[in-house]
Amino acid sequence: METQYAIEMLNITKKFPGIIANDNITLQLKKGEIHALLGENGAGKSTLMSVLFGLYQPEEGVIKKDGKVVTIKDPNDANALGIGMVHQHFKLVECFSVLDNIILGIEPVKHGLIQKDEARKKVLALSEKYGLNIDPDALIEDITVGMQQRTEILKMLYRDNEILIFDEPTAVLTPQEIKELMQIMKNLAKEGKSILFISHKLAEIMEVADRCTILRKGKYIDTIETAKTTSQELSAKMVGRNVNFHVEKKETKPGDVILNIENMSVASKVHKKNAVNNVSFNVRAGEIVCIAGIDGNGQTEFVYGLTGLEPLVSGKLELCGKDITHYSIREKSVAGMSHIPEDRHKHGLVLDYSLEDNMILQRYFEPQFSNKAGFLKRKNIREYSDRLIKEYDVRSGQGSETITRSMSGGNQQKAIIAREIDKKPELLVAVQPTRGLDVGAIEYIHKQLVAQRDAGKAVLLVSLELDEVMDVPDRILVMYEGEIVGEFDPKKTNQEELGLYMAGAKRR
Repeated sequence: METQYAIEMLNITKKFPGIIANDNITLQLKKGEIHALLGENGAGKSTLMSVLFGLYQPEEGVIKKDGKVVTIKDPNDANALGIGMVHQHFKLVECFSVLDNIILGIEPVKHGLIQKDEARKKVLALSEKYGLNIDPDALIEDITVGMQQRTEILKMLYRDNEILIFDEPTAVLTPQEIKELMQIMKNLAKEGKSILFISHKLAEIMEVADRCTILRKGKYIDTIETAKTTSQELSAKMVGRNVNFHVEKKETKPGDVILNIENMSVASKVHKKNAVNNVSFNVRAGEIVCIAGIDGNGQTEFVYGLTGLEPLVSGKLELCGKDITHYSIREKSVAGMSHIPEDRHKHGLVLDYSLEDNMILQRYFEPQFSNKAGFLKRKNIREYSDRLIKEYDVRSGQGSETITRSMSGGNQQKAIIAREIDKKPELLVAVQPTRGLDVGAIEYIHKQLVAQRDAGKAVLLVSLELDEVMDVPDRILVMYEGEIVGEFDPKKTNQEELGLYMAGAKRR
């Protein structure tokens, strides 16, 4: 019996200046299956899905839906064919409500007035059916990233889409939200929806996907049934070599206190009580300290307070024995603090600048990059940027001249890490440094963090990934509702114990 394919992308080729993003790729999605698309950062996964969604036009190849050739010129064509997409960086209007975002563009209208009651009933019915508990009246800017993602999923379901594309859907979610999303995807597939799911996370692919197609450097490598493979085999096909999932590191020998925090409190923007409440701890030279916790327990505000993005309500910060409590962001940077931010687009990069200009964002005023009159030394900047691109394997179409917005998320992240580590800081604050990265890049970044520690620097890691929390640091601090509720040695604890402290069920 012939297999029924919901979507077939046959021999797709898509080129950009200096790069072939998709090189003769074929992908076939069966009806009612969850099909994963796996590959390194910049392997061409998002590009291929953008071709299917009508955001890009391929130079070669055809797309078939239910066996018939279709032309998809733009996302409206895709929606008309029942294809919906949840993008890695959500496409929501921040100042609109959840309901307004879901119905945007296809509002039910009667006598020129929007009929929101009808829409609300449909949205709430869908929300209940698929276990997507949302508040239709909440503003997007006030809800968690997980809730924003549910809004995006409801946007697809509201439009009766049959083919659902998820681009890196778990990159910004907590472990709990990831579990819930996996269940939602299984429910959708049971209802007969066909799902394309881009991910780097092998455990998730093994859990939910029926089949997996692997891309490497823009080329098709293989399609495998997940029940007949292992994580190791998938990672080797994806990166082209075997990947070490365990972080190799020597015993720590902590030195002097580099960062000392006393009674630090930071206000909350959402409610009246402080988001960070009376936190005290230190980080020494030659150690990695990790702050673990479920998202939304004050970690973001803590990092903002520490790095200067938000003022402190109270408390004292010392870096290498110097009081930096009231320093500006630049003063903290010059004093020896580097910051890999949680949101690379908002706080890490200027997306419409070239890659080389992003590499010197915090150092352009130094004598090597600008003269006494304030003019930039372009030749020096180019040489510096080229060196970092080579050292940190930052892949881009046009090297230092590439506009940063056009790069894959993982390569944007590598650029930030290159810039922050190359400043040779005394303290490296790394917030979710491996979010949305493939196994090869994660292995590389973990090595960089350990290298900083071994060079006698202090590393403060903030992570939501429990595997990373257990594997990378020398000490773990758990943050719950803005307070440090426990301190652990990773060798003497386990994920279950940490989970109890993260959920507030235990504290020391």
